[in-house]
Amino acid sequence: MSEQTQERGGSARRVVVVGAGMAGVQTAVALREQGFTGTVTLIGAEPHPPYDRPPLSKAVLLGTADGSAFDIDFEALGIEVRLGCEALAVRPGDHLLDTSAGPVPYDALVLATGAEPLRLPGADGVPGVHLLRTLDDAARLRPVLTAQHDVVVVGAGWIGAEFATAAREAGCAVTVVEAADRPLAGALPAEVAAPMTGWYADAGAVLRTRARVARVEPGAVVLDDGTRLPAGAVVVGVGARPATAWLAGSGIALGAHGEVLADDRLRASVPDVHAVGDCASFPSGRYGERLLVHHWDNALQGPRTVAADIVGAATGEPAEVYDPVPYFWSEQFGRFVQYAGHHTAADTVLWRGDPAGPAWTVCWLRENRLVALLAVGRPRDLAQGRRLIAAGTALDTRLLADPARPLKAAVA
Repeated sequence: MSEQTQERGGSARRVVVVGAGMAGVQTAVALREQGFTGTVTLIGAEPHPPYDRPPLSKAVLLGTADGSAFDIDFEALGIEVRLGCEALAVRPGDHLLDTSAGPVPYDALVLATGAEPLRLPGADGVPGVHLLRTLDDAARLRPVLTAQHDVVVVGAGWIGAEFATAAREAGCAVTVVEAADRPLAGALPAEVAAPMTGWYADAGAVLRTRARVARVEPGAVVLDDGTRLPAGAVVVGVGARPATAWLAGSGIALGAHGEVLADDRLRASVPDVHAVGDCASFPSGRYGERLLVHHWDNALQGPRTVAADIVGAATGEPAEVYDPVPYFWSEQFGRFVQYAGHHTAADTVLWRGDPAGPAWTVCWLRENRLVALLAVGRPRDLAQGRRLIAAGTALDTRLLADPARPLKAAVA
């Protein structure tokens, strides 16, 4: 071990975490929990104290909560938090992070900048057009719901459905415009997404599929077939991409979606840099492909690996390989939807329950082993299924298809 590496592995090490969302905050906290005694600096571009994002589309938006700040005493943990500080560039050879407040030296750098929402072409600067990612976004949208404006949501993905749910609860007239032929087209196969189409009408929202936006005007959305939809507000939910444009020229390898290409311990391609959460992809041995997971649970789990790898640099004990069973949930139109795993390599799709009913589950298997499942109103299926995916247990598909039996009872 070189003298430089020993120095960076000792108590004098400086860790800088870029991004004060879930992934960044949890990395800083995990470093202290795992015994790191050097300096920890958490850098956030927003002026607000670090906060959790899922409540933005629910409680914060509807005014039942003012915010969702993390209940963490950063001072007591010895974590320096620099807010309103934008990361501009990384100079790996010099171990320097350039920021809007000047250069910040590091011995270990953690990239946790998350993802940023895609914008609707031609809509920038048009009054009444909104994104929903930040606390400020939610604050701007709250009076829209209070005034019960006609709302057009562009995109029937997870965030579009959650916002449409909140807007209907607030009494707004809601039209959701989706270019694909179904909701959640980028996330789920057609036969699985099909039952969800009716949820919109059940909630009093209008869903228009195969509908493309030609332009947005003040007070209206014009579709490519000439249809003009009145819109007191337009909410854009057409996807997100890793917030990594600022890394251009750094030498840090990025993937096709702009994500940091991390290894199985979430190390980036240059020394002493890790990447975690929505801004990074990692190779999954479980699924045999690289995964880019834009969900809260990944931002919660990954930091433990990053912290263990940084702490382990002093002892020569690397972190365990990061290969989680991906998980996320969504609350929409009165339903609790949960998903675990990764279904693209499945060879069998199996249903538990009637998708026309209030509670059902879809199971994806490969060689009779569960690789993913989607549970609607069946949290026990999700909890048991997630463990079965992790274990790689062989299942009896006949027993698995019986919704009256616990999912774990299908173990072959």
